[in-house]
Amino acid sequence: MENISYCKMFSLSKPKASVALKHIFFALSLILYVLIIIVNFMLIVIILLEKTLHKPMYIFLCNLCINGLYGTAGFYPKFLFDLFSDSFEISYSACFLQAFVIYSSALCELATLTVMAYDRYIAICRPLNYHSIMTNTLLVKLLLFSWIFPAFSYGGALLITNTMSLCGSHIDKFYCDNLLIMKLSCKSTDTHKSYGLICTVIYVLMVLFIIYSYCTLISSCRKCAESKNKFKQTCVPHLLSLVNFAFALLFDTMYSRYGSRDFSQDLYNFLTLEFLIIPPVLNPIIYGLKLTEVRKRALRVFINVKVTDSK
Repeated sequence: MENISYCKMFSLSKPKASVALKHIFFALSLILYVLIIIVNFMLIVIILLEKTLHKPMYIFLCNLCINGLYGTAGFYPKFLFDLFSDSFEISYSACFLQAFVIYSSALCELATLTVMAYDRYIAICRPLNYHSIMTNTLLVKLLLFSWIFPAFSYGGALLITNTMSLCGSHIDKFYCDNLLIMKLSCKSTDTHKSYGLICTVIYVLMVLFIIYSYCTLISSCRKCAESKNKFKQTCVPHLLSLVNFAFALLFDTMYSRYGSRDFSQDLYNFLTLEFLIIPPVLNPIIYGLKLTEVRKRALRVFINVKVTDSK
């Protein structure tokens, strides 16, 4: 292959559809992105304005919504522009920036779900010590961890990829992905493999911690009716978010690394976009409907708006 390590542009996959169908995709994508912005922003505002919601569980939820806005901002504006202009190209530096935003957001969500699992574990299994353990200092540290560690871990992988010589310029996705950029390199490096393995082990440990915490929570809730009600109220939404997100991210990672040409392209496109479509919409809706305090505040906002409009 010809060495094109100094290429200035990458080409992205194009939807195989007619012009009319692309217009439909554009409209649906725009509506979805506006919906993501509205539901997440609404929940953020409700949590920030209501002092009774200034508790670790709701602050972590607010962080999850902020991260949802951050991650989707790395995909939807570019995708909508591509559908409108039919370019589906991206500059070298913009490609790395897009990959960083999308995947640091995905890893931030996993880290946030991990600290939320820890918070629920302390609240249900050690309720008498909750306030002494979950202090404001620890809360800040957990929030910083959920942002800084994913940013540095994925940023490090991108820096290693940036040193590679590339022998291709087409990325088989609607957005940039470090694993697919790495596949374009003229030769693989042990440094990238070792770094990727270390990061994978750390994030797998996070998932195992979440599983362990929920096994402990379920065991504890079987012995106490109050704990069972608290689990249903606060942990079920978290569990639904985790299962959906873990499935989407696992498929995306495994296919990027071991993808098969026999897999349906349409299904592949949907599943690679799933963690940018479902979690950003469902997280605020699931938590908003399930958590009583959030639901009450949201209803109060809507009632006040209707009263103001009637006047």
